Amino acid sequence: MKDKRILYVSSEVVPYLPETEISSMSFEAPRMVNKQGGQIRIFMPRYGNINERRHQLHEVIRLSGINLVINDLDMPLIIKVASIPKERIQVYFIDNEEYFKRKATLTDENGKMFTDNDERAIFFAKGVIETVKKLNWAPDIIHVHGWLASLLPLYLNEYYKNEPLFSESKIVTSIYNQSFESTLDKKMIQKIKFDNIDDNAIAVLSEPSYVNIMKVAIDNSDALIIGSQDIPGELQSHLEKSGKPVLGFQHPDEFAEAYTEFYSTKVLS
Repeated sequence: MKDKRILYVSSEVVPYLPETEISSMSFEAPRMVNKQGGQIRIFMPRYGNINERRHQLHEVIRLSGINLVINDLDMPLIIKVASIPKERIQVYFIDNEEYFKRKATLTDENGKMFTDNDERAIFFAKGVIETVKKLNWAPDIIHVHGWLASLLPLYLNEYYKNEPLFSESKIVTSIYNQSFESTLDKKMIQKIKFDNIDDNAIAVLSEPSYVNIMKVAIDNSDALIIGSQDIPGELQSHLEKSGKPVLGFQHPDEFAEAYTEFYSTKVLS
């Protein structure tokens, strides 16, 4: 992967959040590419439970300061950055007072999902793309992890389809078993339609369940990776019907060779 540019977009990354399948792979895959001489960037949300002082986050003024329109409201975009110790890897954090100040990730202290998680996902997707545009950094591969990040393929293919910076970028989405019960806000589809996104591309989001959100990500990706040993059967069927390259589950201790080959021969070829 020498000299290849790979953008990792994840809902969670260690060491900033506890270890899960998603947070671990969102660190291990970039570290692998970094060691191979690739160029990487990692993006994640700046949740309020991330200790900014301990992890030495600081705001990047030149990248901050634009407003993103979410459901007809102007929401200021703040960009922070930190380096993973000993790895020479930079992590960019998408921040906004309204969406990410609360001292939790996706649920409140009772385990109840935040009612605005749909808007947070839209804000995160648009925030990543706008920041990469400001960096003027054209990725060869964009690898997406976690459902909060999973609107990025849709927005790249629809809202930003005429953006030349991403014209050669290939999108890979990892599908995990880390889901949520019930649905996000039922008005989610209307909020996405506000961005003039084609109705056919988001029809299943009239029921914004985990499975349906990931179906939209699959539909808008160039290749897929199964990130958990078991994933919902409906998603497994959707992957098989997609006709796209799919890499089966790889054990975290042995993924490197398979990921490298998949990136090289199935995604970039």
